[in-house]
Amino acid sequence: MFCNQCEQTAKGTGCTVSGVCGKKPEVAALQDLVLHAVKGLSLYANEGRKVGVVDQEVNHFTVEALFNTLTNVNFDPERFQILLNRCAELAAQLKEKVARAGGNVAFSDPAASFQPAASLEDLIKQGEAVGMVNDHDADADIQSLQQILVYGLKGISAYADHAKILGQEDDMVYAFIHEAMAALTNKGLGLNDWVGLVLKCGEVNLRVMELLDAGNTGKFGHPVPTEVPLGHKKGKCILVSGHDLQDLANLLEQTEGKGIYVYTHGEMLPTHGYPELKKYKHFYGHYGTAWQNQKKEFAEFPGSILMTTNCIQNPQGYMENIFSTGQVGWPGVVYVKNGDFGPVIERALALPGFAEDEAKGSVMVGFARNTVMSVAGKVIEGVKNGDIKHFFLVAGCDGAKPGRNYYTEFVEKAPKDTVILTLACGKFRFFDKKLGDIGGIPRLLDIGQCNDAYSAIQIAVALANAFECGVNDLPLSMVLSWYEQKAVAILLTLLHLGIKDIRLGPSLPAFISPNVLDVLVKNFDIKPITTPDQDLAAILKQ
Repeated sequence: MFCNQCEQTAKGTGCTVSGVCGKKPEVAALQDLVLHAVKGLSLYANEGRKVGVVDQEVNHFTVEALFNTLTNVNFDPERFQILLNRCAELAAQLKEKVARAGGNVAFSDPAASFQPAASLEDLIKQGEAVGMVNDHDADADIQSLQQILVYGLKGISAYADHAKILGQEDDMVYAFIHEAMAALTNKGLGLNDWVGLVLKCGEVNLRVMELLDAGNTGKFGHPVPTEVPLGHKKGKCILVSGHDLQDLANLLEQTEGKGIYVYTHGEMLPTHGYPELKKYKHFYGHYGTAWQNQKKEFAEFPGSILMTTNCIQNPQGYMENIFSTGQVGWPGVVYVKNGDFGPVIERALALPGFAEDEAKGSVMVGFARNTVMSVAGKVIEGVKNGDIKHFFLVAGCDGAKPGRNYYTEFVEKAPKDTVILTLACGKFRFFDKKLGDIGGIPRLLDIGQCNDAYSAIQIAVALANAFECGVNDLPLSMVLSWYEQKAVAILLTLLHLGIKDIRLGPSLPAFISPNVLDVLVKNFDIKPITTPDQDLAAILKQ
């Protein structure tokens, strides 16, 4: 196997024996084969659009399949076998439709004629044979750009899957994914072509995050400032992790009146700010911290656990208590379909729950764009009169790799006349810090989940308009942490928007070649983090 798609990849170059995430070589091979098969499917989908053939089932399958290959989503070989068989069926059906419409279906790339082997063992061998989806014979810089593109597409697909569940879709998103995957078969594309596709990926991701934002806020309301307990109540309990608001809403509805308290974990923390979710009285508080601590935290949780999207780890020790839904899979974990969480509820009622109430303080959430812009006048006044000297967006993924204490120290050392905006699970390094306020405005503002980077962008654009300047001219600095492919998609969005002077860590992606990195540094002034003291000094002297 070879996998270099996450920040924690072995030795900073790539996992070759087994994934640091827990991915086995056979799963890595099956994921490579899924990408290969989707590349073939995309050839027909891309050609189909030229002759008016658009297949919604193919669109949906494509984002679901790519989402399954994202870090910490699906580790179940049997689920990949189902995906591969379905991909071949859809490709054959689409090929026939495109041919009838007069489109080209004569493709020489092996992906176009992919046929899955009958057994799981032989599928794994097929995956080992095709390897990673990029062109292995291409120049190193082109291979790097191809990998950046594919990892960005995985992030887009995750967000697009969430959005379509809420009824928010745009065919231009599916069209670009198919165009980009099909482009991987084109050996005639040059460096500039791949740079263009990579930046277009960022543009499309902005649209996807807009769709997801519309889905979340349209159905559950705009987040409002909400105090979230970090302790627990005596009684039966269910813990919800991942990102999906619809799954949480379904669970809250199905548990109402059953004497079960529902708690959030990880990136689900911001859901407490949504009016249509917080109205449930048994939706109580937040348990635990970020995804990488779940083995200890989940083992100690006295109720059932529901994983709604990515971030699952090996559940050894509490296998009987954890359930998955959506794209999440782990061998032996019960998979719940169609939003029916009866098995999760039944298990929660069978477990002891918390023996007594416990108070452990609280944190505030709900500072998405509507909330922040409702006090825009006070923010602008604070900047103009010198009370607020600088804004820091300290955001992104958390992880287990050493060096992430940088973000805790950075926030702790940020001067008291600065404001910290944060989102995604990286905030768990400092989310419970009491930083005070500036003129009634909290110094720590939790904007939401990773996809709420859309809210952060809208806040920055609104402030730039208010000050009649560009976003890069604002007293705003971005200090980001990354772990997986959704973070790649968000970074590409920031580059598409021309955002410069981003500090990125704790280490730079292994899939970025030295020459590509040089281009990013020269054009966007991307730089690796150093130390909190050095970076704060450099930023604040500007």
